[in-house]
Amino acid sequence: MNDPVVTKVQNHPKYLELRTKRNRLGIFLTLLMLVVYYGYIALIAFDKPFLAQPIGAGVTSLGIPIGMGVIIFTIVITGIYVRRANGEFDALTKEILKDASK
Repeated sequence: MNDPVVTKVQNHPKYLELRTKRNRLGIFLTLLMLVVYYGYIALIAFDKPFLAQPIGAGVTSLGIPIGMGVIIFTIVITGIYVRRANGEFDALTKEILKDASK
């Protein structure tokens, strides 16, 4: 690819900033998700009696709300990424494209 616009974009300092910020956020959120998910799986594997404890007088065990918490956590971190992408990352992208198209 020897397109001058692509070369301009790739060498633009704001593009490097965008890549760095986006990668850091992605890695951080991925690590958080791995800790939460594999933590839950580890609880299932190694501490079944803890998850099997009933909540109140009903038949629902403690594992159900914790599992739902994992799902909700996934939705929340997705929302965090989308909000940041639609705000900060899109603004940087517009600035980069505006400068590169000159």
